[in-house]
Amino acid sequence: MNLTKQIAYEFNIREDYAQNIINLLDEGCTVPFISRYRKESHGSLDDQIIRDFSDRLTYLRNFDKRKQDIIGYITEQEKMTPEILKAIEKANTLTELEDIYRPFKPKRQTRATIAVAKGLQPLADKILEQTEASSLEEIAKDFVNAEKGVETLEQALAGASDIIAESISDNAELRKKLREFLFETGTIETNIKEKENEKTQTYQTYNNFKETVKTLPSHRILAINRGEKDDCLKVEVKVNLEKSLSIIATETLKKNGTFKEFLQAVIQDSYDRLIFPALERELRTNLTDIANEQAIKMFEVNLKPLLMQPPLKDKIILGLDPAYRTGCKIAVIDGNGNVLDTAVVYPTPPHNKIDEAAEILKKLIKKHKVDAISIGNGTASKESEIFVSNLIKTIPENRVCYMVVNEAGASVYSASKLGAEEFPEYDVSLRSAVSIARRLQDPLAELIKIDVKSIGVGQYQHDMPQKRLTDVLEGVVENCVNSVGVDLNTASFKLLEYVSGLNSGIAKNIVEYRKENGKFVDRKELKKVKKLGDKAYEQSAGFLRIPNEKNILDNTSVHPESYPAVKKLLKMFGLTEKDLTTEKVLLLPKLVEEKGIKKIAEECEVGAPTLKDIVSELLKPGRDIRDELPKPELRTDVMSMEDLKAGMVMKGVVRNVIDFGAFVDIGVHQDGLVHISQICDRYIKHPSEELTVGQNVEVKILSVDLEKKRISLTMKNLDK
Repeated sequence: MNLTKQIAYEFNIREDYAQNIINLLDEGCTVPFISRYRKESHGSLDDQIIRDFSDRLTYLRNFDKRKQDIIGYITEQEKMTPEILKAIEKANTLTELEDIYRPFKPKRQTRATIAVAKGLQPLADKILEQTEASSLEEIAKDFVNAEKGVETLEQALAGASDIIAESISDNAELRKKLREFLFETGTIETNIKEKENEKTQTYQTYNNFKETVKTLPSHRILAINRGEKDDCLKVEVKVNLEKSLSIIATETLKKNGTFKEFLQAVIQDSYDRLIFPALERELRTNLTDIANEQAIKMFEVNLKPLLMQPPLKDKIILGLDPAYRTGCKIAVIDGNGNVLDTAVVYPTPPHNKIDEAAEILKKLIKKHKVDAISIGNGTASKESEIFVSNLIKTIPENRVCYMVVNEAGASVYSASKLGAEEFPEYDVSLRSAVSIARRLQDPLAELIKIDVKSIGVGQYQHDMPQKRLTDVLEGVVENCVNSVGVDLNTASFKLLEYVSGLNSGIAKNIVEYRKENGKFVDRKELKKVKKLGDKAYEQSAGFLRIPNEKNILDNTSVHPESYPAVKKLLKMFGLTEKDLTTEKVLLLPKLVEEKGIKKIAEECEVGAPTLKDIVSELLKPGRDIRDELPKPELRTDVMSMEDLKAGMVMKGVVRNVIDFGAFVDIGVHQDGLVHISQICDRYIKHPSEELTVGQNVEVKILSVDLEKKRISLTMKNLDK
């Protein structure tokens, strides 16, 4: 297989671009580095495409290796033929490949292998030829041999039947046809098991449920799998038996062949005992794999906007970790995330010390000039939100507002080794309050500290293949961290380890270097860090920022390798590096356009895409791309479900995007659901085409079910 040609075709890119990406990946370059600093080599593909390219390259290489292994195994058995070799080379999927290999695969002991050992293969071959004029009994009698364990004609024919049944099952072309037929016409049928348990009610939707395999959406597949795992659902795959047997008969029986009745019985046995159970398992596995990938894709789609939510920079935040019996933990942090104060208050049941809690919070707000309150969305969140809302009304002069934040994983972080290292003086619950405050102040810097799987931005996360889920989500984190850039002098080692080219060990060495030598004053100083070699420097330097130092370029995403190009560019138009802090730099885009970007790029010895990026960065040194996104929706008041009425139009924040819609926080304890059909007037295949996690939206109440705690929302016809 010509790997470069194949992958270039699949990604619809030039072959030389595909080869360049392969070379860069093989050299150890990271996806963020390739995407940002090697645009000329791949035509400015974005990081997601390059990440998908890398995944596909790994798959194709493994697939090609499997092909070569199978060719070697069959050749060793001296059974390779030009036809088999051609079929192997033509195979496009692992399933096709394994089907071809199936007859040659070393088998555990089966009924067929036992029959072969008894010398019954020639009898099976004679029957399969279907040209014998004699009766079955006549040809079978020569194979009766007590010494070999074949004592009767019936035993001889039964053994031959087993051999033929397995050979039918091993027919690659036949399995392919049956697989396609099962997918096209098969159905999944489910029923609640008679055995009642506390989880049964959850799966009432899937009682007497039936849907065709090819139309079954991913979220239903995962729900059915969960129901089966919880021992609540009985799941069956159904397909037309008569048609399935007909497909096998067409491939197996000769038009005017003999032993038709015997072979039809063998076909039935092969299908019932060998083929259908295997295809059913394979189908369920494939459906689950597809559903898992879709679910993981949703985690990926939801995680990025959550991480990229604009930070509340330079704000004093009061974090409130809600609880009942043990009280609400309070932590106040400054604009850099340092803890200023802590407390524990008891405004929620069973204590209900509302006045006492209000006085403590008022003092903290006034003492530290708190700008916003961050409330975790866990247990006692609603009561805490009501308490905070009422408190804010009593101190209008302080202009404090609040936001309920996703606290998923906060307890994981607070009990982790990292949490203990950061705050050895605080107990687990107070660390959670700090984390909740920081999630409002800088979501990206805080959320990367916890296991990505614990962030909670999808469905059925514990049912997913954990390594695959982790790899994909860590790829999202890597992309976000490198897109934003990292302050080299303030970043935690946990944040630094996601920077392109760095790992946990080097990240810790950077932090250690800071402790011993003070803050970094330029990027070149990175080379003094233990174990940070030339390759790591090349891959990481452009993503690390050093604000307020002599070289302004060190606070941009311009890579040090392009600094000479910047000097040439500035000199070309009579500018200096000092001019980068004045309005003179705003003239640069027009000057570049007038002279021609291609010509300037040649003179500066860089590619045109790199030059465009340089000009963009020089206009806004130290910029944070998150600042260009809509700010988080802060509140000062709260509502309850009882206050909601159909037709009310409200502002909300998208909390989760799923296959069939999106959940929106409208300021009550229960998120409302906007079904995919209610998102917009045009047809969309998936809610993610219109909505992202953290997005501010306007919605209208369709219905409120207080008993089931369900709120139905629409984003259509808001003015009607």
